[in-house]
Amino acid sequence: MEFSLLGPIAVTTGSTELSLGPAKRRSVLALLLLQPNTTVPLEQLIDSLWEDEPPEHARTVVQGHVSRLRATLAEGGAEAYGIELTTHGSAYLLRMPEELIDAHRFGELVALARPEAAPADAVPLLREALGLWRGPALTGTVTSPPFAAAAHALEERRLTAVEALGRAHGTLGEHEQAAAILYSAAVNHPLREGLIAGLMRALFRTGRQSDALEWFHRTRRLLNEELGVDPGERLRGAYEEILRAEAAGGERAKPTSGARAAGAASGGSAGGGRAGASTESRSATGGGPRPVPGSTGAEGSRGGDATSGTAGTRTGTPDGARAGSGSGRAGAAPRLLPRPPARFLGREDQLTALTAVLTDRATGESPLAVVAGPAGVGKTACAVQWAHLHAGAFPDGQLFADLRGFGEGDEASPAEILRDFLLALGTPPERVPGSAQAASALFRSLVAERRLLVVLDNARSSAQVRPLLPGGPHCATVVTSRSRLDGLVATDCARPVGLQTLGHEEGAALLGAMLGPERVAEDPAAARELVDLCDGLPLALRAAAAQLTARPRWRLARLAAALRDERRRLALLSAEDTGIAAALRMSVARLSADDAQLLSALATSADGHLNASLAAALAGYDPERTQDGLDRLAEMHLVDEEATDVYTISTLTQLFARDERGESGDGKRGTGDGSEGSDGRG
Repeated sequence: MEFSLLGPIAVTTGSTELSLGPAKRRSVLALLLLQPNTTVPLEQLIDSLWEDEPPEHARTVVQGHVSRLRATLAEGGAEAYGIELTTHGSAYLLRMPEELIDAHRFGELVALARPEAAPADAVPLLREALGLWRGPALTGTVTSPPFAAAAHALEERRLTAVEALGRAHGTLGEHEQAAAILYSAAVNHPLREGLIAGLMRALFRTGRQSDALEWFHRTRRLLNEELGVDPGERLRGAYEEILRAEAAGGERAKPTSGARAAGAASGGSAGGGRAGASTESRSATGGGPRPVPGSTGAEGSRGGDATSGTAGTRTGTPDGARAGSGSGRAGAAPRLLPRPPARFLGREDQLTALTAVLTDRATGESPLAVVAGPAGVGKTACAVQWAHLHAGAFPDGQLFADLRGFGEGDEASPAEILRDFLLALGTPPERVPGSAQAASALFRSLVAERRLLVVLDNARSSAQVRPLLPGGPHCATVVTSRSRLDGLVATDCARPVGLQTLGHEEGAALLGAMLGPERVAEDPAAARELVDLCDGLPLALRAAAAQLTARPRWRLARLAAALRDERRRLALLSAEDTGIAAALRMSVARLSADDAQLLSALATSADGHLNASLAAALAGYDPERTQDGLDRLAEMHLVDEEATDVYTISTLTQLFARDERGESGDGKRGTGDGSEGSDGRG
């Protein structure tokens, strides 16, 4: 007896397929097969079978389907295979050998395959695993969100196996086979960047570099048009790898007729897009690549060469790059820092940590710090405060840019920021390269010997930051973000400096600085309660202080009483164009639909404390998908992982997510400026 989830739901004995009945009965079986040898509560079955409000007789309907399934399995001889469908109170258990389920066998085969370490063994294992698929997973089940989520998770595993098979063929040097395997999957999943990256490498290694680059540009356009984002690290990494190999004249396999047949790229012009997170890097003729970052030349935006030699020369020093001799500098060193944050208090430990990181010259590298924390915790204020305190250590200038990673509208492109930096450093406008890669190279050359501080505020991703990093050992960079930016830690040795919410004493001190110490001293208990009601977030406390400043007759206790009403709290913790709701809205807007739905489900937790199992139950996700989502939410500081498998979600985040869930159910309501800002209040 065999059970199929990887295609239409089916049960076969020998050559006979059992009749499973209507979609809801197949769906009951599918849910039990997705959790074999595990009790499945009746309520979970009901929630999964009805997308809308279930009927009053839903329990009876499910019980009837289970009864018929039990009879069908018995008629097929289930007992002989060790299969038993039993009832445990208000739950059901399908006891069976898991190897009878095709999804389980698929997972085992994929787990055994090691495409890089043992590619010759991995190829037949992965081909056998993929051969188990007979169509889209869970075909024939109801179209409710839980089944859609489960089908999506299985499809993700299939695509991961396809990518692994492509890598295995590539490791064996069988690039034509790799391209053929990856092509059909890439056509059906044109936004899956890892898949496209693998196809690009396979095409390039068969000698079809133009097709490989065309896939990049087509995918870049689709990402921008459909999702409003730029290519991620994997896709951009494949693109840059190909450009570097092209520039170096690396050896490639000659194209064969088989390679030409495998994965012919089609559709659209590649024109005028951006490479990575910035401007497309193509030659003036549109065919060959420009020098990649780190090359000795930097092309100008009008097709001219920004080197000190003649046009087309690749060996000169870029204009203004003679740092130390002063050439290229227009007047005084740039001082682009915003004004110091008003009434900045505390954060001594974080300021000390920044000093230790950013003044460390022992490695001979340009130090890099990442100030990360939740929306409204004061990341910008901390970074700007440190920058002003230590400006004297960077006599050649201080550069500042708001990357708008979590603000209204589009995030700032590296090309845009680099242009501002180069102009501030004295580069004539006509000599600023149009390519972000060339501009990045020119920027690094200009500051190579300078003592310069760069503050990059409100970054969304590591990819957005990397082109803006100076390379000189005398430069230092501090980045702020709601994301941990683990990529910068991994590849650029960034040192994280976490920013936590304020305790009672620090929060009361901030209120005192805003309102006057006498007003706070009148009711210290109310001040402590206000800190709690604001979750210790400086942005929320400043908004509360603004409410009290506008109402000089109010005592702190009166505002605390108003804030106890959870329906009004977020509205009261807003001041004109700033507030905690607007800040949270911009964080949630950057989440995927799955992660936004998970956050919305977590908001229903009674006390904001939960583990992965409870989170999975609330969201209706499988454990692996839930854990991945929790990791991403923790990286974005929308939940906090206090200990292993112990997560908390702050009260204000809960209130915001519940409000969004209640009004629209999609996490996208209204507008607001949730950026960290350049006024020191992020």
